[in-house]
Amino acid sequence: MKLALVGYGKMGHIIEETAIALGHKIVATIDNYAKDATVQVSAAAEIAKAVQDSEAEGVIEFTHPDAVVKNIQALIPLQIPIVVGTTGWYDTLDDIADLVKKENGSLFYSANYSIGVNMFYRIIEQASNLLSLYDEYDVAVWEAHHNQKADSPSGTALSVAHAVMAGNQRKKEMVVDAFHEKPKAHQLHVSSTRCGCVPGTHKVFFDSPADTIELTHTARSREGFAIGAVRALVWLKAGITDGFLTRGELYTMKDFLG
Repeated sequence: MKLALVGYGKMGHIIEETAIALGHKIVATIDNYAKDATVQVSAAAEIAKAVQDSEAEGVIEFTHPDAVVKNIQALIPLQIPIVVGTTGWYDTLDDIADLVKKENGSLFYSANYSIGVNMFYRIIEQASNLLSLYDEYDVAVWEAHHNQKADSPSGTALSVAHAVMAGNQRKKEMVVDAFHEKPKAHQLHVSSTRCGCVPGTHKVFFDSPADTIELTHTARSREGFAIGAVRALVWLKAGITDGFLTRGELYTMKDFLG
């Protein structure tokens, strides 16, 4: 499969290595800052033209929250499968879904492409549901990343929080800022730390007067994310080609993993 990479930072380089190792061909690496990118442009229209000129069969986008929406809007009309790994844009998800449907595009998005993290979501939802039966247990989410990460809280932390709330119907409001008063029982606190070279770490605390249960996922490297992103793009393209997926729709890791 011929792939174009939009975003050629650390993650883009790892995706390139992973894709090649899996037998794919990188036909374009596009980034405004990376001097070793094959195309150095920043405007979304120029990015889309570079992808089109490369004759790529699919795109993986890992850029910046400030750029991702415009990139998606420019790439969707190309009608080739797109995998988006950038987070911090989900408040525009409905608008993007409308555009994908209008342009008959194919978009796969996830806050985290790691198989382990996506299994973690399921474990969290089940644990949250089980412990919600006991009023004495409260719950909170905490995440930490390196100091180069642009958004806070992480998209993965928000997905973890949604898994908690799916399992515990008492938690109805997510709070990502600092508390300046006693939290209300229906509020779920999601806190973040950015420091040094900390690997992506996500933790859920279930706490009672008698004990604490902690569930933690720690990423050792970015390779798991890269493998998942490449596999997601292959799955999306095969699904559109073979007819088991439909154009004009958004897909996620829940669809991919079944």
